[in-house]
Amino acid sequence: MAYNEPLTWSVRELLAHLPDVEEKKMFGSIGFMVNGKLCLGVGEHGDHIMMVRVGPQNYEEALSHIGAAPATMGGRERPGYVFLLNEAVRSQQDLEYWVELALEYNKSLRI
Repeated sequence: MAYNEPLTWSVRELLAHLPDVEEKKMFGSIGFMVNGKLCLGVGEHGDHIMMVRVGPQNYEEALSHIGAAPATMGGRERPGYVFLLNEAVRSQQDLEYWVELALEYNKSLRI
């Protein structure tokens, strides 16, 4: 499986403080599950290097960022999920933004 090792390690470091994080190989990526829910994934795909689950409330705003695009899986757009290109995570600050956005939505999934 091909994936961006430095980006994967950076995501691991940003999630290290959380008690319930699990990594799973899925869809040709490393998926990061937080509290049992898919939060984000890192992989080397033609149309993205990272997938972020931002939720419906943050979807349009997330798409306004450079390097962000609607996530298309199985030929269908998946609202609430965003694909990221390299341009979207050029800096540590950019990466932190996306991880925090995913974690914010993940918190709303807990019942």
